[in-house]
Amino acid sequence: MALRRLLCLRSGTLFLLVFCLYSHLRLLLAEQVDTCEQLRLGQYKCNDPKIDDVTQEPETCRDSTAWVECVPAPNVTCRLPNGTEFRFSGIEVGFNRTISCRNVSGYSYKVAVALSLFLGWLGADRFYLGYPALGLLKFCTVGFCGIGTLIDFILIAMQIVGPADGSNYIVDYYGARLTRLSITNETYKKPHLPS
Repeated sequence: MALRRLLCLRSGTLFLLVFCLYSHLRLLLAEQVDTCEQLRLGQYKCNDPKIDDVTQEPETCRDSTAWVECVPAPNVTCRLPNGTEFRFSGIEVGFNRTISCRNVSGYSYKVAVALSLFLGWLGADRFYLGYPALGLLKFCTVGFCGIGTLIDFILIAMQIVGPADGSNYIVDYYGARLTRLSITNETYKKPHLPS
């Protein structure tokens, strides 16, 4: 019986020692600071790039990629590229990320839909998008007796059929970004007037 108690005490002590060692090691590993590029989602916010109105691509677009500045959240500490640790306040830029650019070559979505709606039976939509053989076939068959015109209108309106060169449409609303409304002390204190 005494041997059993001694074994139980030893195994309990061993368990406690392993648990303490594990907890201490976990704390040491948690204190290591990662580089800013290794931050997880929610620990940083990347700024929206400035969009060129003509090409609808970021102004910094080179070789189909663009750089955007990312700002770590307030009170996040990470290691900068030069090796120093820095605690961010939510204003400073911590690192840059690459994003892919849109591939546009000048085809307007509104023009393609309008041509498909009004002149689709003549094949004008397919000529505009760079499909001359289908445009000629639609012209000769009067839009496949109207059925092809309706199908093409639906496909172009849903952006399933795009330009023949594989680029994206220029869409008027792409440059307009939705902004999140923020509530500050000023907006909270301002009384709402009944209409």
